[in-house]
Amino acid sequence: MLKRNLQDYIEQFKNKRIMICGLGRSNMPVVNILTQHDIPVIIYDKNNINNLDNNKNIIYRLGDESVWDEDFDIIVRTPGMNFHDSRITKLRENGAVVTSEIEIFFDLCPCLTIGITGSDGKTTTTSIISDILKNSGYTVHTGGNIGNSILENINNIKSHDIAVLELSSFQLISMAKSPDISVITNISPNHLDVHKDMQEYIEAKKQIFMHQDIFSRTIINFNNNITKDFAQDIKSKYIYFGSKINNISNSSKNIVWVDENNNIIYTENNKNEIIMNTKEIRILGNHNIENYLAAIACVKELVNNDSIIKTAREFSGVKHRLEFVRNINGVNYYNDSIATTPSRTINGALSVFENKKIILIAGGYDKKIPFENLAEEIIKKVSVLILMGDSAPKIYDNIIKNNKYDKNSLSIVNVNNMNEAVLETQKYLKNVKNPEDYVVILSPACASYGLYKNFEERGQDFINIINNIK
Repeated sequence: MLKRNLQDYIEQFKNKRIMICGLGRSNMPVVNILTQHDIPVIIYDKNNINNLDNNKNIIYRLGDESVWDEDFDIIVRTPGMNFHDSRITKLRENGAVVTSEIEIFFDLCPCLTIGITGSDGKTTTTSIISDILKNSGYTVHTGGNIGNSILENINNIKSHDIAVLELSSFQLISMAKSPDISVITNISPNHLDVHKDMQEYIEAKKQIFMHQDIFSRTIINFNNNITKDFAQDIKSKYIYFGSKINNISNSSKNIVWVDENNNIIYTENNKNEIIMNTKEIRILGNHNIENYLAAIACVKELVNNDSIIKTAREFSGVKHRLEFVRNINGVNYYNDSIATTPSRTINGALSVFENKKIILIAGGYDKKIPFENLAEEIIKKVSVLILMGDSAPKIYDNIIKNNKYDKNSLSIVNVNNMNEAVLETQKYLKNVKNPEDYVVILSPACASYGLYKNFEERGQDFINIINNIK
């Protein structure tokens, strides 16, 4: 895909009225690039912000002053601002165009781009792909919906490097370009508090491959009905991945899968190649095997198998993803705060500890996602459920309405905060005969808002409380 020179690109912004919508982490590099080239911007933010940059090229409209009463040529949207917000729609009807930090990055990036999206597993898969490439000797730039803004590093990216980007539906919804290699881990209901319906959410995710050319590649989940059907819309080469595959030896599909001996197989043009055995994977869970399958399908044409195996043996996971915190009196405590959807909790925390009795801390902000499947799995696998947050009543109702629910097998406790949640685990474990039979997991199945700024803050609070137990 044709990449643009920064200086030529910036020239297009001159003599335009530019609105920066939100002064968050993602938009600051845009502000810096434009103002360093003497291009004025008007920054709108609903919050009153301290320590503002006293720059002659910046006009601020903050707090109560942030009424959108001006005409603009270009709007730089923060991912937190819905693309279909009525105010943005009105400005677009008046002739404005909308872009974002990540879209500007794609306009300028001089190297191969890999994009990863999905409802669950994005960050872990992004991290695995980045590590495999680094272990193969590539210079890798990781960003997007993970870490700091990747745009601020644009001047250091060379043509032979690789950019690996985690991309959310909020970033993808307005994209007019797609990565050279796209990975979709899975699709399940998510962010329905923001997207108008499930179809809009799916269409946003599809932008990751809709603008590819014939030399691109897309990796899709064979076991997920939504992503499996994406194949009919993909213009480029596509490769499936999936661990639950039957009779794959008779298939002509290009696919990465797991055989009956737990070997990971790369099948292309009816030829099978053993990459490694799943026992090489250090991190726990069938969902992480799926993440490795996606990563292998993504990088197979770029690396050798030694780099894949080395990463599998060494990669210990991403913080807040089934992260071991501490053992207290024989009981292991795990922080899985990243689990902001029911499917993440089901396929992660509730699929790993088959020989343990689970004490689960769940609940949080309600993203308008259904909880029936989560209730079913909790009834099957959880001994004690500790609920908090706005979604607690909804999860509780789904459980007690299920005809398989037995109050003698599943205890449910409602609490107000994390301190109370951990205290309840301590109370319960004091009265059991064999505490070593239990495991305690924070895996909320919900977003953190209302109680915390983000899942990282929630997970760190849990870690701090656990580590302070004497």
